[in-house]
Amino acid sequence: MPSKVKVSAVQTCPVAFDLTASLDKYEKLINEILQKDRADLVVLPEASLSAYPRFLDFQIGTRTDDNREWFSRYVKSSVKVPLDAVGKNWLIDKPIYREGDDFYAFQRLCLVSKKQGIYLSIGVVERSLVGSTLWCTNLLFSPIGVLLSKHRKLQPTAAERIVWSQGEATNPAANGEVEDNLPVVQTKIGKIGGLICWENYMPLARYQLYRKGVEIYTAPTADSRPTNLPSMQHIAQEGRCFVISVNQYHAPSHFPADYPPSLALSQSEKEENKAWSRGGTSIIGPLGQILAGPLWDQEGVINAEIDLDSLHGARLDFDVAGHYSRHDIMLGLLNLPAASAEEAF
Repeated sequence: MPSKVKVSAVQTCPVAFDLTASLDKYEKLINEILQKDRADLVVLPEASLSAYPRFLDFQIGTRTDDNREWFSRYVKSSVKVPLDAVGKNWLIDKPIYREGDDFYAFQRLCLVSKKQGIYLSIGVVERSLVGSTLWCTNLLFSPIGVLLSKHRKLQPTAAERIVWSQGEATNPAANGEVEDNLPVVQTKIGKIGGLICWENYMPLARYQLYRKGVEIYTAPTADSRPTNLPSMQHIAQEGRCFVISVNQYHAPSHFPADYPPSLALSQSEKEENKAWSRGGTSIIGPLGQILAGPLWDQEGVINAEIDLDSLHGARLDFDVAGHYSRHDIMLGLLNLPAASAEEAF
């Protein structure tokens, strides 16, 4: 396994609600990026296929025909992932799917990673195989086009819950089996895992990745606040791992002209194409040092060469799943008797 790994974090956005156009855009973009600066791992943002549902207006207790029409468009532009996808080569003994077929988008992602010979991490809006349930999901593909892992966001944030379902501790797989929904995969370039957006504030979810030995931690997000960067620095230091935080840069022009939220913009904001998400993509080292970025107010790519051998030295004084884990604290707390209300207050 090589010690030094080249990673590219791509701050871009889809052609919203258009799955094929988004795939075309990403395939061309990845090809251009790799021609300029070869990478081992390419990371794209949360909900790259086919849209982050920013400002979609679904109200509690009432739905309109317009709401239902936009949700229908969202479902139709989402990605179906086969039950037996993880660890299986879907480019062997499978038909070549055409646009509109169930697994067309999934197979194209397999083909992109194989054609370019890269590890590809991409956020998708995943659609259930039966019905219209959606999840915010991250997929990791190998350089031979095999899906290595699938992670569904455990807890959609705030109004995301109206359109995205919760992920579970495990995902259903073929033949009644289950697969880990917090996977850390051993690859030829290191152990890769990650969480999506505000899942990164969930201590128990992070710790599951740490205890599985994550070395390259992907953190696709829709959070473009300046406060996201110090959070990513904290996670890198806490986990003694490399963190790749990648966000979309998008503005009203990236969405259909009839997209409802455009009505809420002032005329000057429409003319200025005021950004809905400024980006903030960054790559962080295991001691919290910023290796690349943050990138603001544009689509673009940042690159870094990371040295996995440096992780051992970084853990000299802090090893979150080793000498600093202190499992005895949790076990001791679990064995304590429950306090009465009077004792607690």
